[in-house]
Amino acid sequence: MSLRLFLARLFLPRALQKRKLAELFRLTARAFETAPPSVEGLSLGDMRRLYAEFSRDAAERALGRPDALAAAERRLFDEASGLGREIRRELGVSTPREVMAAARILYRGLEIDLAGSPDGDIVVRRCSFSRRYSAEVCRLMSRLDAGVLAGLAGGGELAFTERLTEGAGRCRARFTFPGES
Repeated sequence: MSLRLFLARLFLPRALQKRKLAELFRLTARAFETAPPSVEGLSLGDMRRLYAEFSRDAAERALGRPDALAAAERRLFDEASGLGREIRRELGVSTPREVMAAARILYRGLEIDLAGSPDGDIVVRRCSFSRRYSAEVCRLMSRLDAGVLAGLAGGGELAFTERLTEGAGRCRARFTFPGES
């Protein structure tokens, strides 16, 4: 495990968390072809709440335009995979175990309790977005999850089998790493 990834597991400075969350606002806005809200002067907690509301509202608008939905899904994935690749380089991620460790760190910053195994099994026991997202919004926004993981891993696919927003007690998903069938 790289030193940067090891240290990030122990502590992420608040300023870095805010910077990455502001980047998430921008990439989400680009994916939905809208302007991001201003986050200047907001606390990290306020930024998280605003992101949940902003992304929900943008996703609901996209869901109301079925003709443009596939393009929005593609942009969400592409934007998020760029972020994942950037974090992969910054943290020195190279193995499936490190991909899941980095994902856990990222999601912890969003108040999401994600646990992933090196074989690709993922469980989310608690998700701050599940209180604000409908099942449809969650399915659309999960293209961000798929993109981030693919960026961290250098490719791969994410498939959910259970979701909190659909009444399950947890989210369950499987990430297929590049080269797996």
